Amino acid sequence: MDQTPTERLMQSVVEFCRYARTNGLSGGLHRSLAALRAVKAVGIGDPETLRFALRAALCSSKGEWDLFDQLFLTFAEQSQRTSPSGSGKRKQSNTVEGSGQRPTPGACLTGQGAADAKPDEEGRAVAGASVRERLATVDFSQVPQSDLVRLEELSLRLFRRMSLRYSRRFKSGSRPGPTDLRRTIRRNLAHGGDPIVLAFRNKKPQKKRLLIFLDVSGSMNAYSVFLLKFAYALQNHFGQVDTFLFSTSVVEVSDALRARRLSDALRKLSQLAAGWSAGTKIGASLRELNRWHSRKLQTRNTIFMILSDGWDTGAPEMLAAELKAIRLRVRKVIWLNPLLGLAEYEPLTRGMRAALPHVDVFAPAHNLQSLLALEKHL
Repeated sequence: MDQTPTERLMQSVVEFCRYARTNGLSGGLHRSLAALRAVKAVGIGDPETLRFALRAALCSSKGEWDLFDQLFLTFAEQSQRTSPSGSGKRKQSNTVEGSGQRPTPGACLTGQGAADAKPDEEGRAVAGASVRERLATVDFSQVPQSDLVRLEELSLRLFRRMSLRYSRRFKSGSRPGPTDLRRTIRRNLAHGGDPIVLAFRNKKPQKKRLLIFLDVSGSMNAYSVFLLKFAYALQNHFGQVDTFLFSTSVVEVSDALRARRLSDALRKLSQLAAGWSAGTKIGASLRELNRWHSRKLQTRNTIFMILSDGWDTGAPEMLAAELKAIRLRVRKVIWLNPLLGLAEYEPLTRGMRAALPHVDVFAPAHNLQSLLALEKHL
């Protein structure tokens, strides 16, 4: 007998609660019951509201709040990969009425794959997915004016999701170690308080520092605004981030990018004399960074990320020497170049050729897809 959409959703909630407990969220049966009541109260109309309701029911600390978003996303992705339909890509047959395929648990929670969706709703969902795919791959310099707002909304959402995956301070330990008394008590409330399941404290992974060096010269006009939003997302979710803008001089903007809202951050940035749309002196700017901000580069735990097209009006020898000095002090140097997304591009400029021997990762930064791919390098 086929389940109703509500019954499928409730079953998915139970499976997600079990998955969340296994991967670090505290709480037992009482949390699962609270999640079911919350979902029943908000209904299944809006997947985003449903997610907020689950997070409110299952989380009781800032750490769990941050961990929840990663678990929710991973659960949906894993459910899709292990679905009977085969590949990780969503197939249209998953949402066709009467197809006979049961939606995966992750699809039920995220509002995808409802078996009894109406044809027009299905069409809108497929169209929405195709728009997102198009916006993720379009070059920032080629975005139509009519798509700018939608692209900005999508970029912030995806950047935030990516950076949240790094914001988790630690996950509940599964290997034997020092007992985490607080989590042990909370996990076993459903068993009357008897310590049946022990929680352990594992060693926290050492956090990496990130230093972003963003070119805002005239040749980067088509890309610098989107790259600033990328830096804003990382600044607000990484633990330790320092951000500098440069063209012919260097300006630190870390404090401005820590504003609660992007609009506030952009307003603060507009008041800074950062040399917007000016010339480019990468070597001289790196020398200024090394001279006045070297303390931020004195740890082997730092990742130095420069976002620039490599057009330099200064001496390439200076660029090479200053970048080499930075490379000796940091863990990794990543150079993101928007021009690398062009099929015919080759790094033939004097500045780019001088820099490449001292760069660990040379990657494009011309669209959303390329920026999100940075995750594997971090």
